[in-house]
Amino acid sequence: MNSFGHGGRTSRPKTLPEAREEKRPPGALSPSARKPAIMQEPVLVLNATFEPINVTAVRRAMVLMIKGVAQAEEVNHTQVHSASRALPVPSVIRLLAYRHIPQQTRALSRKNILLRDRNTCQFCSRTLPASELTLDHVVPRSRGGRSSWENLVACCYHCNNSKGDRTPEEAGIALTRRPRPFTLHTSRQLMRLIGNKDEKWRKYLFY
Repeated sequence: MNSFGHGGRTSRPKTLPEAREEKRPPGALSPSARKPAIMQEPVLVLNATFEPINVTAVRRAMVLMIKGVAQAEEVNHTQVHSASRALPVPSVIRLLAYRHIPQQTRALSRKNILLRDRNTCQFCSRTLPASELTLDHVVPRSRGGRSSWENLVACCYHCNNSKGDRTPEEAGIALTRRPRPFTLHTSRQLMRLIGNKDEKWRKYLFY
């Protein structure tokens, strides 16, 4: 079994710091006000020039709005309540200051690999929540496999256990597609894929 950053299987995510009671900043959302499913919904991020540059979660988007870094351009018909106010759940946000986006690949991380692979196990093709996925080294580390974009894939726990410390060929399973680095082109493809399902995104992605 191979997982990124650990000797064994990737551990389940811990409770996020912002979900604790103590030391919440003014205006922060209380735990009882949060709806986990809603807070993890994707939000399109636009640069100050309205150019799409990223996809983030509602939780992060609302933090940017509270800090005055971004404003909502499109909202859903849902609100999240804090101790002092009700905030609309954004679908599209825009940064208030222009940010230069370098033409390079993203940092290698569990989050970005799951995003690249669309939360889909690259062996059985099941799409699952992030908490039900781990990372697998296609060529095991015990065989010299590196922690790289080309050797790490999203994998469900069942396939991870079945594959064990073997190559896909040895385990009798096949990758659904060859893993590649997460480039800006990959990011734009994902934005358009999600944009097909959210009509609020379309005018910012298809022009």
